[in-house]
Amino acid sequence: MKRDWADDMTAGLNDEAPHPVDGSIVTSAMDYPDGHIIPMHRHACVQLLYAAKGVMTVDAAAGRWIVPPGRAVWLQAHVDHRICMHGEVALRTLLLDVDAAMARQLPARSCVLNISPLLRELIAAVHCTPTADNGARRNWHLLQLLLHELGSVTVLPLYLPLPLAARLRSLCELLMATPGKQVTIETWAGQLDISTSTLHRLFLRQTGMRFGQWRQQARLLLALEQLARGGKVAAAAQNQGYSSQSAFSAMFRKHFGSTPSAFYR
Repeated sequence: MKRDWADDMTAGLNDEAPHPVDGSIVTSAMDYPDGHIIPMHRHACVQLLYAAKGVMTVDAAAGRWIVPPGRAVWLQAHVDHRICMHGEVALRTLLLDVDAAMARQLPARSCVLNISPLLRELIAAVHCTPTADNGARRNWHLLQLLLHELGSVTVLPLYLPLPLAARLRSLCELLMATPGKQVTIETWAGQLDISTSTLHRLFLRQTGMRFGQWRQQARLLLALEQLARGGKVAAAAQNQGYSSQSAFSAMFRKHFGSTPSAFYR
């Protein structure tokens, strides 16, 4: 069974908003301008946010996901999140009611997924299926196949964990605001009035990543946002503090398996 979602995604999107029950699915297809923000909200069910066009950043308390075009973010139930659009975004949303057996086939954590051609067509199909009773059986089969495909697609490294500790989080926000600034970890540790070893230890404990790894991940993901707005590769490399465009492209390819120019194609 499928029910159509209300058009205004900025109003009442929380646990009390309409959500699927008894194996149903609620869908929404909305287009947004560059810079549009859907405020912090949550849902009582799992959801798939697919970027048919444009790039989204999805912010939660524990971190940020970057969702390029043709990819999707899978969010667990009750995750407070905010969505920001980069470039014109065509957002396709699925809210899913799944039982325990289905849940075991699906991603166990919130993540960005590489959407296969079949899964892309299934997302489009469930949006187009009639809501009348004669479309219920077809939609049930579409949903079963969609859930099966979701359990087999690749998880992409497009997540940036953020520490919950206030001082470390402020440091991360400063790093994201000035990614190209060449400041040593000794300087950052001094600003927090802690030793470098303590900073390394706290960072690993809070984010699961070493400081250098986190900063590199942040720069690459921020570059994705800039490229999504039509920015040039050379400008993205310079803004993120890389010594040259070739150095940036090499790191980008190592991390994402593609050159920056080919990634969005």
